Amino acid sequence: MAAWFLAVNNRDKNFTRHKIEVRQQQLEQSIGRYLAEIDRADRQPELVLPERASRLRQKIAKIKEQMRDLDQLEQRMRTSGEQQVSLTDPDARSMATSRLGSAVVRYNVQAAVDARSHMIVAHEVTNAVTDRAQLADMAKATQQATGHPKPIVLADRGYFEGYQILECEQAGIATLVPKPLTSGSKAKGRFDKRDFVYDQRRDVYRCPAGEIAIYRFTAVEDGKTLRKYWPSTCPSCHLKPQCTPAPCRRICRWEHEDVLEMVQARLDGAPDTSRLRQRTVEHVFGTLKAWMGATHFLTKTLPRVRTKMSLQVLAYNLRRAINILGAATLIAQMKA
Repeated sequence: MAAWFLAVNNRDKNFTRHKIEVRQQQLEQSIGRYLAEIDRADRQPELVLPERASRLRQKIAKIKEQMRDLDQLEQRMRTSGEQQVSLTDPDARSMATSRLGSAVVRYNVQAAVDARSHMIVAHEVTNAVTDRAQLADMAKATQQATGHPKPIVLADRGYFEGYQILECEQAGIATLVPKPLTSGSKAKGRFDKRDFVYDQRRDVYRCPAGEIAIYRFTAVEDGKTLRKYWPSTCPSCHLKPQCTPAPCRRICRWEHEDVLEMVQARLDGAPDTSRLRQRTVEHVFGTLKAWMGATHFLTKTLPRVRTKMSLQVLAYNLRRAINILGAATLIAQMKA
């Protein structure tokens, strides 16, 4: 449902607070080297040409000007609360790539594609650096565009967010969104939450050792109301080394966890959804990027970028309709 499209803003013209800090340190080190060379020229003028010393002073003046510009950018970010600033296109954002430690300045293009016709039924351009807050709005736009009261929406792991999924389900939209596999316990070879079975009738969890984790208390963390469970037999359990280094293994249950469990059950019953999503939406994004060339957006700011994307989507859908219906039939239906 989403793909990154390159913005006209060069990566060197995009700044985060960390990037500003690193750049300031580099400039300070450069000034230190140049000052040391100027001092050497003053002590031993025969070793350094006067022209060289003059150029060094010019470089220092230029670096100080760059540092003042960086200070202004940093102050602007502190005042506005922005996490990053792009100088060429103020709306473009640096977004991480699949390559570790790499980022590119671009836009986040959202699209909902019909699985049967491969027509784009809804789209949006944002500068959000993740997709976690995009699911509900795109799903509702799809529902409105298609006129279907209960559409089924497929999305990848990047869209998994509890409240977004809950909002979709409350609107009658069935979601198929796999949960990210980010369990720290599993990575360390210990049991993760999936190994604990919830008994809804008794409101308890059964652990891998067969013991019962009962409800203890409720807490609010990151805006979510969580119920906490753990067994009383953890300290003497023979499976404790495989479970937790803490005195007891705690299990957290979100107040709307049943919605996420319903989505997981839906996924378990439709194992081919990931392939269906890939062969539906990935082809569309690949086609659009091929049409737009190496630099996808030459326009600047979100309103202009959205206009260009809307024209691209219109052209894609027209071409797709011609391929499906034929030009003559499409023209006749448009006239009708």
